[in-house]
Amino acid sequence: MDSHLSDPELWSRLQFGFTLTYHYLFPQLTMGLAWFLVYWKWRALRTGDERYNRAVRFWAKVFGLNFAVGVVTGIPMEFQFGTNWAEFTRFSGGVIGQTLAMEGMFAFFLESAFVGVLIWGEKRLGQRYHFLAALAVALGSWLSGYFILVTNAFMQHPVGYQIEPNGLLGIASLSDYLLNPWAWVQYAHNQVAALVTGSFVVAAVGAFYALRGLHPSQARLYLRGGTAVGLVASILVALPTGDQQAKMVGAHQPVTLAAMEGKFQGGPMAGVALIGQPNVAARRLDNPIEVPGALSFLAYGTFQSYVHGLSEYPETQWPDNIELLYYSFHLMITLGSLFIALMAYASFQNWRGRLETSTGLLWVLMLAFPFPYIANTLGWMTAELGRQPWLIYGLFGTRDGYSKVVSAGDTIFTLIGFTGLYFVLGLLFLYLTGREIAHGPDDPLPAIRRGSDRELLVVPESPAKPVVAGRKAEPMP
Repeated sequence: MDSHLSDPELWSRLQFGFTLTYHYLFPQLTMGLAWFLVYWKWRALRTGDERYNRAVRFWAKVFGLNFAVGVVTGIPMEFQFGTNWAEFTRFSGGVIGQTLAMEGMFAFFLESAFVGVLIWGEKRLGQRYHFLAALAVALGSWLSGYFILVTNAFMQHPVGYQIEPNGLLGIASLSDYLLNPWAWVQYAHNQVAALVTGSFVVAAVGAFYALRGLHPSQARLYLRGGTAVGLVASILVALPTGDQQAKMVGAHQPVTLAAMEGKFQGGPMAGVALIGQPNVAARRLDNPIEVPGALSFLAYGTFQSYVHGLSEYPETQWPDNIELLYYSFHLMITLGSLFIALMAYASFQNWRGRLETSTGLLWVLMLAFPFPYIANTLGWMTAELGRQPWLIYGLFGTRDGYSKVVSAGDTIFTLIGFTGLYFVLGLLFLYLTGREIAHGPDDPLPAIRRGSDRELLVVPESPAKPVVAGRKAEPMP
């Protein structure tokens, strides 16, 4: 990539990177919240406990706000394939267009058709069909993620394609394309990372209410659910999904692995750098503190495995910003380790029965929610910076993919417009979400259906016995 600031490729990359990063702030929370909603709704059906329904009603509104902003910010990315990356779209559209169309036709419409039902349709549908609506929303959001990640996996590790007589890409095997092994690993890693975001946000809201003494039963529900899921998801991000992702990079993108760790010289017993500063000009990692053999083991399964260095590849094949790639990867790993430690301690305090009364821990949980967003962004920066200088690894270069008729000035103009528009949109989103959190979960409904249409179960905020409306209090069957 030409470093000159008038280079159209530079500005097209910056614009797509900005709009993509901003957009993904919202889908990662919807995917992370979706299964919380399903679980709470299922628990409401099984137990008749109104606390779970209150949680669903509250978080469905937050989900809806994220979904709406995600849709608005996702549309410009689709247009950029045609406006700023026309050559790439022309070359690869016969392949990646398949999954992008599937995402819109199957997954997005499934999610969007039921999200309104989830938010406003509880009374009309009844509890069982409302649960099915929550399930449809969750399946739609996660299916949407799979189609998008299959598209990205093809760009990282192209399979199932053929070169058509006109020189463009086409599908050779749809099953190979859809079942790309890179996609399976990337999908698992990405989705549990979304669960980390969702669990941190749920726990943060619970901590906020606990610190203010508001909605005690809901605060307890959010804290316990958020920290439990957060611990499991944070571990799964590292092992096995992160480990498998690293092995996939080592097998198919060895030059990327070398850049991620600042390895300029190859060899066995390659270490993982705990700290160090890549010095590209001098071809070394300055002031390194390493764990010997760890990289060889993590990437290839044995401590004696040979890890290739950057010096073994032509510089034209190196990622074009090794420093940013290195720091993105290492900061992501650092944050992931801190997530495990925090959620493990919170779960320990919950086991001791002290989670809701640990003021210092509650403050940490409340203030920690932005960091999974940062970690997810760093993860995607690692994936996309590591793929360079290719748009489709080994097949089609980034330099060949941008629209030659769109000048740097045109792209700078639209980037300024996106920045201003997204700033206003972000303020509106924060205001609406803050208003929902300030309002809190709705007061318990007078009654919810259980059993026959005439028997209504009331579960009050305090831990008292449930009361059946219009009858004398009696134990639950």
